[in-house]
Amino acid sequence: MPEDDIALPDHVAGSGTLDRLVETARDYAQAAAAETTQRAYATDWAQFARWCRRRGAEPLPPSPELIALYIADLAAPASKAPALSVASIERRLSGLAWNFRQRGFRLDRDDRHVAGVLAGIRRRHARPPRQKEAVQAEDILAMAATLPHDLRGLRDRAMLLLGYAGGLRRSEIVGLDTGRDDTPDQRGWIEFLEGGALLTLNAKTGWREVEVGRGTSDRTCPVHALEQWLHFARIDFGPVFVRVSRDGTRALGARLNDRHVARLVKRCVLAAGLRPDLPEAERLALYSGHSLRAGLASSAEIDERHVQKHLGHASAEMTRRYQRRRDRFRVNLTRAAGL
Repeated sequence: MPEDDIALPDHVAGSGTLDRLVETARDYAQAAAAETTQRAYATDWAQFARWCRRRGAEPLPPSPELIALYIADLAAPASKAPALSVASIERRLSGLAWNFRQRGFRLDRDDRHVAGVLAGIRRRHARPPRQKEAVQAEDILAMAATLPHDLRGLRDRAMLLLGYAGGLRRSEIVGLDTGRDDTPDQRGWIEFLEGGALLTLNAKTGWREVEVGRGTSDRTCPVHALEQWLHFARIDFGPVFVRVSRDGTRALGARLNDRHVARLVKRCVLAAGLRPDLPEAERLALYSGHSLRAGLASSAEIDERHVQKHLGHASAEMTRRYQRRRDRFRVNLTRAAGL
């Protein structure tokens, strides 16, 4: 949000109290969207503004006709730039709509110019979504086994096992604190119980609790791995997953970036030799931090409702999108119809 969007009305005299409230209101407005989302929206606006300047147009106020031309150029670029997928174009539109709102304007996506061009792009270019490969139970054990037993290895092993068993997004993994209200930027905290660890998370769909039970052995238990990391890293306050000193002997105070999870998954996939039938570049593209979350949904042999609750999905259909290898023909309507 532009910094001057929230300010005192012209007819109200400033004061120390009101000025502080303005700053507080700006902080809350800034927190309305996740930091990664805001970065993406800022990039969307910068790209659109640059596209307009190169064509002698102004980005404000929003023009449906101009937006229609813009998304058409994204789908079929006149330059050598690669064409964007339908999903990327729709996400770019969402980013522009958000940016227009922050500037006091409204982008009408139902306008016939925008809606018509977007419908044509969907019809001509839409393809089934490309999903990341799910990490299966045997895969996560092989990946964890490639990590050393030094401080950095303890941290990364805890991240892998907890992310998998909790079905966590990568931002949820690195956003954990050891306790409630430890830091302003926390995404949740941990409470250790006899049967496991209770994670309280501030996720995309709101607050939810995730129960991560203890495993069958210390070697594979995510709760034990987490306890070992916190013990040897001497962490009892603040971010759970932090950087480690260059010599690998000390845990530092800086919280890890969520991109570390994606890099960790890719590195361990290569080290564990998963999907040896594919070239290295394709293997790296096939796996991401999301593979942990999809792996739990695909591997847990329990009632689908429990998986849905664990992942925080609003619908069973969303959960099924994560289940890469579920039993697809358990309900056979062909036979039920008498054929």
